[in-house]
Amino acid sequence: MFISFPIPFLPANFLSLDFSEIPVLLAAILFSPVAGIAVAGVKIALYTLFMGAGDPIGMVTNFMASLAFVLPIAYIYRRFRTTKSLVLGIGVGTVSLTVILSVLNYFIFLPAYVWLVGMDLSSGMMLTMVLGGILPFNLIKGIVVGAVFVPVFLKLYPLLKKQRVGATLKKPTVHEQ
Repeated sequence: MFISFPIPFLPANFLSLDFSEIPVLLAAILFSPVAGIAVAGVKIALYTLFMGAGDPIGMVTNFMASLAFVLPIAYIYRRFRTTKSLVLGIGVGTVSLTVILSVLNYFIFLPAYVWLVGMDLSSGMMLTMVLGGILPFNLIKGIVVGAVFVPVFLKLYPLLKKQRVGATLKKPTVHEQ
């Protein structure tokens, strides 16, 4: 979370892309979805500890985004344990992240920001913000983080299998890849 960058063509400058979901994904896939949830919580706690708790709504939003993205991936991969299931899980996780965060932002998080800051933001403006900023951001985030995670995981796979870390790993066959 400390190394993040905005996506230049999106109007919402408060959205920044980071790769903090990678350790959350590793924990959820290797150990359990509950471990992934715990790592997501630790990630938020450490960020808050070092950066301060100036934006509690953003931290809750980030935690919910982690869950919406990581849990579908972990459940699908842990069920089938193939490269195809990992890629399918990332697709489902990306859709989940995009849909769930769009809905949560429209109905909960943006109204909470509006209330906290004391702004006047109409529902039409919030819808525009969700459709023009938050939805494309989460779609891009899921694709980019997934595209980085797959080769990282496949590269770490032999080491993890050798060390017998976490869940039993099944080497994907040529037909499954």
